[in-house]
Amino acid sequence: MQPTHAETTDSIDSDAASVRDYVRLLRPVQWAKSVFVLIGPAYGYANHDWNPANPKTGWMALVLAVIAFSLASSACYIVNDILDAPADRNHPRKRNRPIASGRVSVGVAIGIAAGLVVATAAAILLMSGMAAIWTTAIVGVYVLNVTLYSAILKHIVIADVISLSLGFVLRVLAGCAAVSVTPTTWLLNTTFFLAMFLAFGKRLGERRSLGSEAAAAARGVQAGYTDDLLRQAVIVTAVVTLMTYAIYVQSQDAKYMLGFNLMWLTVLPATYGMLRAIVLLERGTYDDPTLLASKDRPFQIGAVVFGVMTLALMVARGWHWVGV
Repeated sequence: MQPTHAETTDSIDSDAASVRDYVRLLRPVQWAKSVFVLIGPAYGYANHDWNPANPKTGWMALVLAVIAFSLASSACYIVNDILDAPADRNHPRKRNRPIASGRVSVGVAIGIAAGLVVATAAAILLMSGMAAIWTTAIVGVYVLNVTLYSAILKHIVIADVISLSLGFVLRVLAGCAAVSVTPTTWLLNTTFFLAMFLAFGKRLGERRSLGSEAAAAARGVQAGYTDDLLRQAVIVTAVVTLMTYAIYVQSQDAKYMLGFNLMWLTVLPATYGMLRAIVLLERGTYDDPTLLASKDRPFQIGAVVFGVMTLALMVARGWHWVGV
């Protein structure tokens, strides 16, 4: 009797895996999501709510928060990949993942995940005071949320997207906690709806690139979605995200005024980026917004322009070149 693929995967010698397989197992490309940890402190600094020179809540605490979330996310991705391995083998791209392909055994993957959890705890312990306490709590909630997603929520329509979006909100909260900045409601709202846009966009992109049946085979919850529902969800979350950000920009009239509110200029690349993502996902050019962000040059240019403009305006305000 021939062994099954799962049995072969579980018994595979870890020496068969290359260094590249172990790196891919950590999903370092997903560490880019930890940029959300920096958003709260960035706006807090612009509004003079954070002093990075403070040794207890300065750059070191912020860097440690980024490291902690990156390591924790890698551990969670490994656990999710273990649970998703059977379904991933039906996906044209995901079947090449180290665990699904059998190049990294489940036992070795579990060991690496445990090591990452220990490293996450070590990074947080290097913080001090309330920053360490709050960051520990937030990372703990993040791990719990991802665990619930992997075990239950990823099979429930809409709840799967809310769970994924909560992960981004928790990253923002962790950054704020690390430097003792109070997050504003607009920041949490914009983050939440942007994350929902990304999650719905990923599901729409999968259906466009794979077809509805193949997408459902690769991701079970796709059976509960329809093309029309996902299109509407992508459009609605994109509009709400842009409107929420526009309301924030409007509230900054007095702070970035130089003839008119210069922060309004950032609405242009933000709108371009959102609409470009919708076009490419609808076409099925990409089945994942993260992949789109790392591959599509026009989108990258829009994101860079948005980031540079925002940073320049924050610096200008800090030096009192604009606003009050």
